[in-house]
Amino acid sequence: MKSINTKQVRIVKSSERSRREELLQEKAANQKKSTQETARDMMSTVTGWVNELHSRQQAETARAIRSLFPEPTAAK
Repeated sequence: MKSINTKQVRIVKSSERSRREELLQEKAANQKKSTQETARDMMSTVTGWVNELHSRQQAETARAIRSLFPEPTAAK
């Protein structure tokens, strides 16, 4: 029968600890990069939306000006 109070003790050597710390630092750096990349992608998307809106507004303005001031037709 197993005893309920059995505990496992894990011994971490100093070389393993330094290696583990290095891996944690690399992981944190990778997460930071992915956050930066995500922000860059979001900015690119929003910039595209703004450019699309401006071009649509310019087209609507040009159409409105043409309807208000029609070009004179050539008389024969």
